[in-house]
This record gives sequence, C-alpha cells and structure tokens, in this order.
Amino acid sequence: MDRLKTIKTFSILGNSMKKWGAKADREAFNPFVAGEFYDRMQTAILGAKAHNGWFSEASIRESLTQIGESLSEENLSAWVERYPLVKKPKSVGLILAGNIPMVGFHDVLSTIFSGNKASIKLSRDDKILIPLLLEIVVALQPELENQIDLVDKLNSAEAVIATGSDNTARYFEKYFGHLPRVIRKNRTSVALIDGTESPEELKELGKDIFSYYGLGCRNVSHLLLPKGYDLNNIFGAIVDYGEVINHNKYCNNYDYYKAIFLMNQEKIIENGFLLTRETEELFAPVAMLHYHFYENKEEAKAYLKKNEEKIQAIIGKEYIPFGAAQAPALDDYADGVDTMKFLTSL
Repeated sequence: MDRLKTIKTFSILGNSMKKWGAKADREAFNPFVAGEFYDRMQTAILGAKAHNGWFSEASIRESLTQIGESLSEENLSAWVERYPLVKKPKSVGLILAGNIPMVGFHDVLSTIFSGNKASIKLSRDDKILIPLLLEIVVALQPELENQIDLVDKLNSAEAVIATGSDNTARYFEKYFGHLPRVIRKNRTSVALIDGTESPEELKELGKDIFSYYGLGCRNVSHLLLPKGYDLNNIFGAIVDYGEVINHNKYCNNYDYYKAIFLMNQEKIIENGFLLTRETEELFAPVAMLHYHFYENKEEAKAYLKKNEEKIQAIIGKEYIPFGAAQAPALDDYADGVDTMKFLTSL
C-alpha cells in the first residue's frame, strides 16, 4: 500500500464528507465524487434514516462532518507516521457497532492504514453508509479493494476488533479467545463541573449530552457537581436542545422512565425534555442524566479513578473541552487502547 496515495484518497473522502454534512451543492465537491456519488450519498442518508429510527438526518450529517474534519492530509499524515506498515498483512475481523452513524469507521480506517485487510461485519443498525464510503475510496484508489471485504461471518479472521455490550463481549472472548483481539465493552462519559463554567461552556455541555440523542459512549450521562451547585445553571444553558423531545423514540424513553420513577416514588428533576436523578450510578438511560455532588477535587478524582474502566471520556476544565466529546482526534482511541499499535504489531 502506498500510504501517501492513501492519505490523499481519504482526504478527498473527508472533504466530501464535510460537504455532505453541510448540505453543500454539487459544484462544491471533487468533480469525480460529484459525478459518481453525490446523488447516491443523498439517497443513502435518507435510506439510513429510514432503516434506523435513531438516525435522524441531522445526526447523520453531524457524523459525516465530524469524521470528515479528522480526515485532512495533515491529520492523517501526523497520525500514521508514528506507526510502521505491517510486513505480513493479516485478515482483521471488525465487528462494528451501530449505536450512532458510522461509529465503526475509525476501526476500518486504522486497519487499512496499518496495511492489513479489513474483514468487516457491519452492524444491522448501520449497514448503508459505511459501504458507500468504502466504495468511494475504492473508486478513487482501486488497489485498496484488496484490503476491504464486507462479510457476514469472520471464519477466516486472523485477529479481531469487536465492539459491543458487556454481554456480547463475553461471547466474543469465548469465540475469538484464540486470536489476537481487542474487545470493547459498555462505556459512557462524564463531565466534571467545578462551578466556574461560563453559560457558553454549559451550553456546549448540552452538545455532549444530546448529540445522537445520548446513544454514544462519548455522550455525557453523568455529572460530577460541587456540593451546593444549582442545577438550574445547567437547565438554563441547555434549553436550546429541547427539540430532542420531538423525536419519537427519545420521547418514548422520556415518558417511560418518567413513569417508572414516579411510580416508584423516586425523586427526579425534569425540565420537559430531560430527566435528572441524583445517584452515583454511572450509566443513565436515554433521556436521563445522572449526577452527584462531591466535597472536593480529591473525592471527584477518586470517583473517576474507581470507574475508569467504564468511562470513555471526561469532559471538563482540565479534560476534554465542553462540546468536543463527539469530535475525538484520530489518536484518541476507544477504551484507551491504541488500535494502530495493536494492528501494526500483528
């Protein structure tokens, strides 16, 4: 594989993804992409929305934009130059998640740039967009076809990267235990509030909570608040995100969990589109946000340390900036496991 050529190929793809994300006119695209794939992507976006009720057009375009912005020549070059190409390529089975649009794209990207072959088992919830993106890549650089294979079963895999729930992880470990593997489990993200945040920062926190309706492992589902903190500061800052309640699946979750907690006479605070509950439990269902108060920084950091194997990202003044949870850099690896190091050491 010619890495410089592949970097150029994916940078063209990334530029196109950003333009699709922004609903740009055909004339703004690379001429080849505009001629062959412009209309097909518009159709695929609507098809993915129809196939998966959680995939709104806005969330699909947001994901296209976020991924596209990471695929600049500069970003790709700085990322891959730290890793060697494999000398003897392996067939790497990729079991992709489908909780948010194109969430498995980074694993595919990493496998290709490592020099290995990506044997891709798509999620049934996200099976329209990634194949079209890869078709564009192959059209731009035909030799990459040898590194890409969409499969139903991973019978010939020599290594595996699998993403799923804690339950499926146990199955993956049993089934692929004889192979080199990266198995990802349930994770979520938290925000550490220290009380000095501006209204603008708290508004950006709303993006971390509500992007993709809170379904991603990088979505904030738990807040750490200083003792005595007024939740109205956050409610006031996130009011512009109230339109999420107009999504029928999100609204169903909101109504369901509101009814459950009211029937159980458990205390919740709600603002019409978000339920909040004081608890140290890390994971919260869709449409609910957990929070708890801490006495001092040491106590907050102890909580983060205790739950580090379940936390994907930490948002806060000393961590990932507010609003940036869903925009990880190419080397901000899921679960803190360096995917490229794993792939290039096979």
